[in-house]
Amino acid sequence: MQFYINVAQIVLSVALILVLLLQVRGGGLGGIFGQPDSVYRTKRGVEKTLFQFTIALVVLLVIISIIALRLG
Repeated sequence: MQFYINVAQIVLSVALILVLLLQVRGGGLGGIFGQPDSVYRTKRGVEKTLFQFTIALVVLLVIISIIALRLG
């Protein structure tokens, strides 16, 4: 059982890293040159889906980690 939990942790960790790398950074170079970063922007489409998927992966990873801690 512990083997499958460890594999699940590894798979979730790799998926989380990939999803985080796919996300668009919000700041850009505007802050370097003094441009205000006060523009409100909502997440739409793929960006919103990636954001929600990131949250789901983090929650799953925490739950699997707690289960692994309890079983180990």
